[in-house]
Amino acid sequence: MIEVKSISKNFGEVQAVKEVTFTAPDSQVTALLGANGAGKTTSLRMIYSLITPESGEILIDGIDPKKEPERARKLLGVLPDTRGLYKRLSARENIEYFGKLHGMTDEKIKSRTDSLVADLRMEDFIDRKTDGFSQGQRVKVAIARALVHDPQNIILDEPTNGLDVMSTRGVRAFLMKEKERGKCILFSSHVMQEVAAVSDEILIVNDGIICASGSESELKQQTGKENLEDAFVHIVTNGEGHE
Repeated sequence: MIEVKSISKNFGEVQAVKEVTFTAPDSQVTALLGANGAGKTTSLRMIYSLITPESGEILIDGIDPKKEPERARKLLGVLPDTRGLYKRLSARENIEYFGKLHGMTDEKIKSRTDSLVADLRMEDFIDRKTDGFSQGQRVKVAIARALVHDPQNIILDEPTNGLDVMSTRGVRAFLMKEKERGKCILFSSHVMQEVAAVSDEILIVNDGIICASGSESELKQQTGKENLEDAFVHIVTNGEGHE
């Protein structure tokens, strides 16, 4: 479970995130939905300790990353907005390298890699160098690399951005399987269809704040709209539900 309590972040005179508070529980997919520049990525970066909040508190399964950073990191698997694969290494070698960074044994790395290859359908390219990979292949390798240590909490920044239909469906199916395993999944997106397809709880982010939250059906009911896109536009335009 990820708990976020009144986190804020400034970049110079720009307040990118303003007193954001929410909880992402286990066995649930929680989505941050907002336009580019709304504060989604900044919020996620604070949660996985890439940047430090100006104020507020973050707990990862009850652990404060400021006080116990190593313990908190072991509980997180992160797909950042930049995938950053090592192009001279094969997909398998990229995954194995991260497994070793997490202190896993060779046997455990192999077992977990084999499982991820099957789940993400990477059999055709797992032993190829990642230089020249398609966007879908890169994302799948980056997800596998991030989750090789089987963390309880999964953070994904725009996981299907730029993917074709089949790759998107594959990533979506994988996330649902992880949810069924009891994992906490938190992801950001600006794609309404993607959010509607996988999310249990949707947090609408606009101008650095969470201005509404609920399931897709709850947000449609709150706004009187027939689809999530119309509900989203209504909320961010009218500023309803500011927290």
